[in-house]
Amino acid sequence: MERALYGSDGFYLRERPSRHFRTSVSASPVFAEAVARILADLDARLGRPPRLDLVDVGAGEGTLAARTLSLVRGDPAHAELAARLRVTGVELAARPLALPAEIGWRDSCPEGVVGLVICNEWLDNVPLDVVEGTPDGPRTVLVDPATGEERLGPAPCPDDLAWLARWWPLRPGRRAEIGRTRDEAWASVLGRIERGRAIAIDYAHPVDDRPPCGTLCGYREGSVVAPVPDGSCDITAHVALDSCATATPTATATATRLTTQREALRALGFDGRPPGIDLARTSPREYLRALARASEEAELIDPNGLGGFGWLCQDIG
Repeated sequence: MERALYGSDGFYLRERPSRHFRTSVSASPVFAEAVARILADLDARLGRPPRLDLVDVGAGEGTLAARTLSLVRGDPAHAELAARLRVTGVELAARPLALPAEIGWRDSCPEGVVGLVICNEWLDNVPLDVVEGTPDGPRTVLVDPATGEERLGPAPCPDDLAWLARWWPLRPGRRAEIGRTRDEAWASVLGRIERGRAIAIDYAHPVDDRPPCGTLCGYREGSVVAPVPDGSCDITAHVALDSCATATPTATATATRLTTQREALRALGFDGRPPGIDLARTSPREYLRALARASEEAELIDPNGLGGFGWLCQDIG
């Protein structure tokens, strides 16, 4: 999975993600508005520091970073915030040619962040191992990277067995995805924050409702395909965000919240409510704009779609 996604000819170093799957970022500019609202609120909570960071981990083509920067700069009420804002995209792929010059681009999260770190659909692409339960205990699933053919291998290492016992107890014939690598990746992000908030957004499942056969799958050009790790497709698995939430020492995180995208965006004022029909009579153009906007919000909070994403928010310092 590591080589297929991030190797010298890996999927994410070669492909434009927007060609293969739809995310909240690509679905609507409204998502960037939500990030801008969170950023402005956090700025006030931090006492308006001399420099405020916005770090987009797994930045893809830089769309979220660019849209959020544009929104902050375009709002007269945020003119002072815009002057202090430092935006950074974190991605292994090369810097997008059209990205505004003011946005930094690097392959790892910067140190000493004061502000907001967004990890939108990043943890689901952090490589992990798949295991299958047998009468003799869990066994690692090995896969031929050329054909996708699978066979059972050795038992997982002691650390992975301990993670399974706590977070994904396994019965014979069922499969699990060991999320310890995601926990470590998330903890590494939190460790870069001096003061601020980190938000992980991904399809997730709780410890009392793990899928019996796992969630590993592939995506190519908008279609679900077999997750053959040959570099030709995205390979993803849902995230045990409840486990990630405990991956950092409790003394480090001053607040932890697990919720859904639907509830998070509704709390920020995005409810998808259509405009009143009277507006269609008095101002048809305004009505159509408001209707289109309501449709975009509704997609982002749809509980059976993007609204079903899990949000893990942790405050540091």
